[in-house]
Amino acid sequence: MTPPIARPKLEGNIAVSDDRRIGFAEFGDPHGRAVFWLHGTPGARRQIPAEARSFAEQQGIRLIGIDRPGIGSSTPHQYPNVLSFADDLRVIADTLGIDRMAVVGLSGGGPYALAAAAAMPERVVGTGVIGGVAPTVGPDAIAGGLMKLGSRVAPLLEVAGAPIRLAASTLIRFVRPVADPALYLYAAVSPAADRRMLVRPEFRAMFLDDLLNGSRKQLSAPFADVVVFARDWGFRLDEVKVAVRWWHGDCDHIIPFAHGQHCVQCLPDAHLYHLPGESHLGGLGQAQAILSSMIELWERADRH
Repeated sequence: MTPPIARPKLEGNIAVSDDRRIGFAEFGDPHGRAVFWLHGTPGARRQIPAEARSFAEQQGIRLIGIDRPGIGSSTPHQYPNVLSFADDLRVIADTLGIDRMAVVGLSGGGPYALAAAAAMPERVVGTGVIGGVAPTVGPDAIAGGLMKLGSRVAPLLEVAGAPIRLAASTLIRFVRPVADPALYLYAAVSPAADRRMLVRPEFRAMFLDDLLNGSRKQLSAPFADVVVFARDWGFRLDEVKVAVRWWHGDCDHIIPFAHGQHCVQCLPDAHLYHLPGESHLGGLGQAQAILSSMIELWERADRH
């Protein structure tokens, strides 16, 4: 039996242009310091751990998840590069009445969190990255990991993405009735560290909540992510002047630990939190520490 999980305080979508909308979900204190939590690839606006939702409530944090284009209630769209996402986040923040913010990105959300910091250093007080994707081209590039395959298939997705996305969206409708056992099946073939995470009731509740309520309508965002990650991101890591805190498991089978080390070395103000024995999902178990770190960076920014 999957335990209940806190529902969003507010959920809806925001017009970011004349013909595009972005879905969002808010948790915690609606009057608190804003922290945007960017989902992984795949994922959607509710891919936020129960621990983070509860901690935000207790500590006066306004915690906001948003759908990237092509998932949940967001209009499908292919960004020309990762940096372009920051334009949408700026509009979302303006619409929600948010002037300053911290931004956290899980896995595929990591590049977008860094992009927000690069584009809005006057508004982003701190950035958290959890097992984030590293650049694949340009001076910051590093090879290996799942994006080695992603870089190979990206050209195919650019020319034949529409039927692939349609097939994926159809598939997710069939997965919904068997989502719980399907999650156990995925856990069974995952590394031991991720398997322990996936079978914990509170994390199973979070993933199912996100799948059944966030990403249920469409599934083109992961393909758009792969395409844009394989391009030049539109900024260099040394241009991210905002403080970055990076969590990475040294047994990560999707994004190698060496990628986290590499990015942290390239970032001007960054610290790597090494998670011994953890795989790709290990950082999700650090939700309280991650949010606490973002508040510390906020207070540091206030002092300066």
